[in-house]
Amino acid sequence: MQTRSKGPVPNPPQNQTHSAITKTTKEPNLDITIPKTINQAMCNQNWRAACDEEMNAQLRNLTFELVPKPGDKSVIATKWIFTLKYSPNGSISRYKARLVARGFNQKYGVDYAETFSPVVKSVTIRLVLQLAVTGSWVIKQLDINNAFLQGTLEDEVYVTQPPGYIDQDRPDYVWRLKKALYGLKQAPRAWYIELKTALLAYGFQNSLADTSVFIYIHGNEVLYVLVYVDDIIVTGNTNSLISSFLQALAQRFSLKDPTDLTYFLGIEATRTANGLHLMQRKYAIDLLTKANMLDCKPVNTPMAPTPKLTIRDGTPLKDASQYRRVLGGLQYLSFTRPDLAFAVNRLSQFMHQPTDVHWQAVKRVLRYLSGTLSTGIFLRKSSPTVLHAFSDSDWGGDSHDYLSTNAHVIYFGSTPIAWSSRKQKGVARSSTEAEYRGVADTASQIRWVNSLMSELGIKLPTPPVIYCDNVGATYLCANPVFHSRMKHLALDYHFIRDLIQSGELRVTHVSTKDQLADALTKPLPRPRFRELMIKIGVTNAPPS
Repeated sequence: MQTRSKGPVPNPPQNQTHSAITKTTKEPNLDITIPKTINQAMCNQNWRAACDEEMNAQLRNLTFELVPKPGDKSVIATKWIFTLKYSPNGSISRYKARLVARGFNQKYGVDYAETFSPVVKSVTIRLVLQLAVTGSWVIKQLDINNAFLQGTLEDEVYVTQPPGYIDQDRPDYVWRLKKALYGLKQAPRAWYIELKTALLAYGFQNSLADTSVFIYIHGNEVLYVLVYVDDIIVTGNTNSLISSFLQALAQRFSLKDPTDLTYFLGIEATRTANGLHLMQRKYAIDLLTKANMLDCKPVNTPMAPTPKLTIRDGTPLKDASQYRRVLGGLQYLSFTRPDLAFAVNRLSQFMHQPTDVHWQAVKRVLRYLSGTLSTGIFLRKSSPTVLHAFSDSDWGGDSHDYLSTNAHVIYFGSTPIAWSSRKQKGVARSSTEAEYRGVADTASQIRWVNSLMSELGIKLPTPPVIYCDNVGATYLCANPVFHSRMKHLALDYHFIRDLIQSGELRVTHVSTKDQLADALTKPLPRPRFRELMIKIGVTNAPPS
């Protein structure tokens, strides 16, 4: 059987074949229209070169072998996807063509088995970056070239030859994949296993709290690797260790040149002498552009305090797709924007059947966004190694189902590393009950953060503290007596009590004026909203 890697690969503009694709010289090109088909791509020098580059990657990685079409196996179709890669300043950095399999046609148990592949949590990214900033560590970002092509397939998978690159001598043959291909359901998992194997062999330990984090601690040397598919952050306390690790990784995988962290997953990172500023300005501009709201008139808050939105407001939208797309984008913006947390949470509750009134509320969030494009969070260098949180609840705030809204903001030192705004699952019968449930939810998150920090080798000098502005809930946390009228809170009660009695947690009362999480439980007037956002740590530009 002759394999694809041993045989010729045709260049679509010519009839002759050769063993590698030749990159043609790029000519100046002002046409940046993204093609939808291979025929459109072949009319443009830049896109044609991008296709050649992708095919060369398939050859180098020995992704496939060319075989006769099996009579008893399904063959998955392939297609080309074209995208433009941008620099943080918005300029085009790369024309990218990717060959993908139409994995949506795969059948479980026939074409694939396991598919789960973890990605690093947003809280983990912010925590590790804060550790790096506090220690003045180098922070590197790297990208694996054609990462999914590195993963070895355990399943027997066949795909069609790529459109535009069909072997002229064997047009009826198909590819039997030896390595994963983008679009396959099992491709992310195959790549993760491949990378994990390499990192464990180097001496890393895989975190249990977040399985996309790999930790290397040897004596006084510390190295962290955060993985989000093929985008990777590397940081540690020894520059020589980072360099030797990157050299070892480059021998195993094809890496783009590692650079200092500036643009990661759509997040712009600006390092100053005092810390690191994170924002998503370009992502926000793209979202506004797609919603035709780039030139809208800004407002000062993401949501008006009155009237309160309900599920009964307005007329249902005939097409809810744009509503859902915009909300999805706003949810991702919440990575660096605590100020959007409540509005996004509230509007997401109408996702199943949004109305024109709800859409107007979404447009208000976009108007707020247009005036705060450079807003983000600042990770301060001079930040103490302490963990504390603010927990708050808006008792029965939803007039439709009377469910309360929990909110918390968790700090590592002076930096917010986690925040949340979400409805409780059951109706609380008092404000104390609502607040107590909120404290339990916050305690659970703090316990997880604490376990991650322990794996990272970080020891807290004092137990974490939760600040709550409800006297009854604070008393209930400290009082060892369990009242019969609180039986339905038994799980939350015993969970918090055990943490407090073991010295792992403290719950302290704070005045309502100083309750920072209040801004994540309900819409507030501009002065109060602005005051709390400044206290939370939302900032518009890197401090000098």
